Amino acid sequence: MLDPQEIRRRLEDVFPEATVAAADATGAGDHFTVTVVSNHFAGKSLVERHQMVYGALSALMPRIHALQLKTVTPGEH
Repeated sequence: MLDPQEIRRRLEDVFPEATVAAADATGAGDHFTVTVVSNHFAGKSLVERHQMVYGALSALMPRIHALQLKTVTPGEH
């Protein structure tokens, strides 16, 4: 079982200026909704943004069954 705060901490380590919210979507500890607001996403496509987040979470991905992402810049938020 994975704690959503572990996801949040990992993303804040990689995107230190970001605002990150992570929640357990089902209570089972393997389905999560994550929102990342970061200037690092400026000029990036949705796929590139998601790849950046997946890369940051690569060590945790074996424990994540489903991940719903919202990746935006501060201006898009």
